[in-house]
Amino acid sequence: MVTYAGFFTGLERVMATLDEALALIKRGSEEILVEGELIAKLKEGRPLRIKAGFDPTAPDLHLGHTVLINKLRQFQELGHEVLFLIGDFTAMIGDPTGKSATRPPLTRDEVIANAQTYEHQIFKILDREKTTVLFNSSWMNAMDSAELIQLAARHTVARMLERDDFSKRYSGGQPIAIHEFLYPLIQGYDSVAMKADVELGGTDQKFNLLVGRQLQESFGQKPQCVLTMPILEGLDGVQKMSKSLNNYIGINDTPDEQFGKLMSISDELMWRYFELLSFRPMGEIEGFKVEIDGGRNPRDIKFLLGEELVDRFHGERAGAQARDNFIARFQKGAMPDEIPEITLDNGGNSLPLSSLLAQAQLVKSTSEAMRMVQQGGVRIDGEKIEDKKLEISANTTHIYQVGKRRFARVTLN
Repeated sequence: MVTYAGFFTGLERVMATLDEALALIKRGSEEILVEGELIAKLKEGRPLRIKAGFDPTAPDLHLGHTVLINKLRQFQELGHEVLFLIGDFTAMIGDPTGKSATRPPLTRDEVIANAQTYEHQIFKILDREKTTVLFNSSWMNAMDSAELIQLAARHTVARMLERDDFSKRYSGGQPIAIHEFLYPLIQGYDSVAMKADVELGGTDQKFNLLVGRQLQESFGQKPQCVLTMPILEGLDGVQKMSKSLNNYIGINDTPDEQFGKLMSISDELMWRYFELLSFRPMGEIEGFKVEIDGGRNPRDIKFLLGEELVDRFHGERAGAQARDNFIARFQKGAMPDEIPEITLDNGGNSLPLSSLLAQAQLVKSTSEAMRMVQQGGVRIDGEKIEDKKLEISANTTHIYQVGKRRFARVTLN
């Protein structure tokens, strides 16, 4: 029987059968292509080369990025080799995935500055000793123009237009720059250069990941298996987590910021975060649902999620301290067990705090809202607000408190 070192109960190591290993790999995943090939690779009993690429397009990672990084960690705990690829070369091209127009490429200096921050952040999750960090400029800079043209000859325009965003832009008469076709080709060639057995990516990367399979076969390699992970919703529970949408939790956020933002998510979204971000066994998470059905306060379970994630990024006991700080900000239990959840649609625009409080029926009027702010009676995620003219950004979710007893979890879209 093939066995693997598994990661099921925190730091405790147990021996996992093939079925148990596969169950862990599939946890939270969207799709495996091709599952039969992955099983065959696992049965070989050797450490597989697990690839995931990240373009350093911004200096900070957020919890949405960690969905993939968590899965890499699970592969490490199963004894496999993680190849963390920083796409410093591809970042200067710009992946147009999900975009309706050509994305401007980054400068070399911007890419280098962002890449330096990634190496520090990822080792808050990954085992440094079991991780190889690579940069695709190391082989792409060595490729001359003739070799790049030869690489392009291995793929067709027809296949490239199968990609959803390219197809929509082409049929809609929107421009597609030639260099954009190079992005999936180079991402696919990365798999050739790295001899990847498995590549991980978000569901929006499926086309690019499959190009990697095709190019590996073209170069005489066994094609990699593709494992896609879902896109994590942000604090609003609707749109994907993104800094540009201001609905994110950053890896480098302070413990209190991380914990407070996690407390602002809806009770329903909490289960999604548990599945994709927590390292607790799914059996334990299902047990939490039973406890809530039996009358336990969902807030208590959300505390456990917040403590686990804050500990991960800031060290042991940081989560407990952030929890205590959060409770203290809400005046030692003044926050009720049940908090109304309200969604306000403002067309993607910001909204004055006074208007938000009035629309959420936490106050009778905007003038009352301003008066309560002036009196120190308004808090957002436990923080006292002093600016009567504060604008609340769209695509955000926060817990608002007016006085001692009026609470609401408000999402502004």
